[in-house]
Amino acid sequence: MRIPILKLQNYLLISIQIDLDDQTAIQFQEDLLNEIYKSGAKGVVIDLTSVDIIDSFIAKVLGDVVTMSDLMGARVVLTGIQPAVAMTLIELGIHMQDVQTALNLEQGLTKLRQELEG
Repeated sequence: MRIPILKLQNYLLISIQIDLDDQTAIQFQEDLLNEIYKSGAKGVVIDLTSVDIIDSFIAKVLGDVVTMSDLMGARVVLTGIQPAVAMTLIELGIHMQDVQTALNLEQGLTKLRQELEG
């Protein structure tokens, strides 16, 4: 199953509404990077509100997506991280200190605009 990627002006908006398995995460990574390349997007908001659990592989893929997007010139903001997901990330030793976060999609888009447009 593919995760929809919406374009809004110079940004890409993604709301993950399904349980992420390894194959879906890898497909998402490829789809997002291709969309950044094709659209020239300068920012990406990935909403994780519906993601209740996360494992080490999915966490690594998300971290890689942020790094790869940055290399391609697109800043990423993760939004809607559930408490259980945040605790799991820390328990797994995965620290995303360089990753911008926000409570919800609206705040994430605002943060991205401020960062990119000054």
